[in-house]
Amino acid sequence: MEIGTRTAMQDGTSAPQRIAVRSSGRNRRPDSARLRRLNILVGALSLPLFVGLWELASRSGAVNMVLFPPPTVVAAAVLEWIRSGQFLVDLTASLYRVTTGFMVGGALGILFGILTGQFPVMSSLLSPLFHILRPIPPIAFVPIVILWFGLSEAGKLFLVVWGVFFTVWLSTHIGVQKVDRGLIRAALMLGTPRRQMLQEIVLLGALPYIVVGLRTAVSISFYTLVAAELAGTFAGIVYRIEIAQQNMQTGQVMGGLAALGLISFIADRLFAVLAERTVWWR
Repeated sequence: MEIGTRTAMQDGTSAPQRIAVRSSGRNRRPDSARLRRLNILVGALSLPLFVGLWELASRSGAVNMVLFPPPTVVAAAVLEWIRSGQFLVDLTASLYRVTTGFMVGGALGILFGILTGQFPVMSSLLSPLFHILRPIPPIAFVPIVILWFGLSEAGKLFLVVWGVFFTVWLSTHIGVQKVDRGLIRAALMLGTPRRQMLQEIVLLGALPYIVVGLRTAVSISFYTLVAAELAGTFAGIVYRIEIAQQNMQTGQVMGGLAALGLISFIADRLFAVLAERTVWWR
């Protein structure tokens, strides 16, 4: 009787609790859906709100419109840039430098990251040198790059490769060192060839770290593009920004900055989508 009474009391107290939990769960779902819709609405309004405030601030007379033109003036300058056909030439030149430098720097970074992360001798030989060179910003190399390469494309590519390489190398180096050493020892004991082990165990185990480094390098390649095109060129978005600044065409300067930011954002999002499909187990 005592056991039955306890069971009945537990059942009597747990039933209302279950109802309360269920009802609170039902109430929580509409709240979370409402909050999600609110976040989407705020995100959609953020850019128009920013542009509107920019337009008002520029036309209020509080600032010099020549130095801080409103978005309408910037948009007109960009449309004129596109109509002239020069925008496509500048865009193609800049994308070529970013894409080529990113691919070369990324490939070298992965290669040397695997070598220094997997082989202690290579790490002892190269890691101190890389850690000394890594903090040097690419823009500091502009004077020496002009002396080495002149105004050729090789100098621009060198600067982009420099910026990308160290980011990818460091992430790959760390990723390789994080791979479970037990798996490597087991593969060697089973007679797995070293090349196959590097491809199927080390590289795949470090791939999430490599992808993070590559995505960071996407943005860095656009930062480095500024230094590359300041090293002397005849086409490119940053080159066009510099020419517009010399001619006091502030609208085109800000339009070029907006174009550079938009292209970098699109490249980052495309790489993020590709990374999610490639490294799906993260």
